[in-house]
Amino acid sequence: MSKILLALVLAFANIAANAAAPRVLEPPLRAHLAFLADDLLEGRGTGQRGGDISVAYLESQLAGLGLRPVKGNSFRQKVNLVGSQLLPNSTVTFSVAGQSISPQLGEQIVVGNSTGSSDLVLDAPLVFVGYGVRAPEEKWDDFKGMNLKGKILLAMVNDPQPTAKEPDRFAGKSLTYYGRWTYKFEEAIRQGAAGILLIHTNASATYGWNVPRTSFSHERFSSEKGGNSIEGWLQEDQARALLRAAGVNLDDLRGLAESREFVARELPISVHAELHSQVRKIAQFNVLGMVPGTDAKLKTEAVVYSAHWDHLGMVEMQGADSGTVKQIWNGAVDNASGSAALLAMAQAAITRPAKRTQIFLWPCAEEQYLLGSEAYVNDPPWPLAKTAADLNLDSMNFVGETRDIGVAGSERSSLFPSAKRVAKQMGLKIAPTVPDLGGAYFRADHFNFARAGVPAFNVGSAVFSGDGHFEYVDDAASSEKKSAQQMRAFKNDYHTVRDRYDPNWNLKGMLQQAQFTLNLGWDIANAREMPTWRKGQTFGLIKR
Repeated sequence: MSKILLALVLAFANIAANAAAPRVLEPPLRAHLAFLADDLLEGRGTGQRGGDISVAYLESQLAGLGLRPVKGNSFRQKVNLVGSQLLPNSTVTFSVAGQSISPQLGEQIVVGNSTGSSDLVLDAPLVFVGYGVRAPEEKWDDFKGMNLKGKILLAMVNDPQPTAKEPDRFAGKSLTYYGRWTYKFEEAIRQGAAGILLIHTNASATYGWNVPRTSFSHERFSSEKGGNSIEGWLQEDQARALLRAAGVNLDDLRGLAESREFVARELPISVHAELHSQVRKIAQFNVLGMVPGTDAKLKTEAVVYSAHWDHLGMVEMQGADSGTVKQIWNGAVDNASGSAALLAMAQAAITRPAKRTQIFLWPCAEEQYLLGSEAYVNDPPWPLAKTAADLNLDSMNFVGETRDIGVAGSERSSLFPSAKRVAKQMGLKIAPTVPDLGGAYFRADHFNFARAGVPAFNVGSAVFSGDGHFEYVDDAASSEKKSAQQMRAFKNDYHTVRDRYDPNWNLKGMLQQAQFTLNLGWDIANAREMPTWRKGQTFGLIKR
């Protein structure tokens, strides 16, 4: 055989070897899903017994599958957290025009304290800061050097809106990270403020009042570095009434805040807060294991697959007889589905390693503002400069097989052409791109990797993207569109006690999504070059 022919044979053999990843199987996926969503795990809550069981289960599975620890001899990465539960004797009072106004906690205002203090008394003036944004690339600064130390900020949610002259400012209709409430909390800390209150509307937040109310009624967690003395949300009607009492019109302020010339305005309103909290320090754990690469050079680089293991756990709720009852928030879709899929993918990957190392990561405390993945990138067990990508799974497709796959966020990097190529190999189309009105790209664990410079996105879930954008195979032969209807209906079950596992679920779509993710990771893990960001992406400009 000639050298040229031999080279061709070897080349085609290499292409064939890299053409398809190992096969993900449904039986282990379903078994893991059923167990992780079971009442035994009590909703996998942060700092709760069910969370401890989840971690033990995941690490035992990794050991049994034959994965190796990424660093040292443990599958765990410790994450130190501070838990804080606001007590009902807490009060927030606004003094305005000789009046004292105390909004009802839970109904008109929700607040928390992220400093780790069990008792905090605070007196501070209130300052309206518009959108509370400092974005150099947009030539936007709502603070303009104003001294905000010790003051409480009042801010709007979302981004400055596009105009006829600037239809693409702040990504047009899509939400940027500057519009997310998490960014605004972070910016308040950078400004040296005592805290921040966000004005809630359904449209600007992209969800109802029940979401912040539920979040702030549970125990909230923060990292050891601490946060704002007071942070929370104010109902729009309550904010409007407060400003009216001060002789200020909320709509006028909103109009001013749409301009780059806006200047933060100290209001004739002062705040007196007495916050009493039950505080505890705990250790939680990310769980991670690896399948080492086979190439002598490329094995020093890695592809990360991630899916958070936590949900909201066992929650004490008000009962019908004025007493309290404990309810289990199982989180079957969010995110026992992703956790189970990752285990099934690891079981496949270990049978046939790729050239680059593959890391399977289950972050903790995702429901607590992505704290587990933040801890990972702040102290990475694998160098971020040697991390090719993070492919995240969260709230997966549990209703049926589709003809397309969602890859929203991949267009920010060279991951998009890779995803498009893998989709074509699987006979799938790329799902239509729709404006990211709710900022979904910034709400899952991959975003911390993106902020740290690693190309990353959440692999296609109809749960996050919407109602009708996916083509379900079972719907093609029926006018009832049952699969699409079932997915839409889940929006009412998301983050409620109704997110429970049903043995009758059709997991073909979930299996398809898991296989696509492994295929994409396999493609990246065997490629000659690592993925790169598209020119103009701004994550490096968002200060952490």
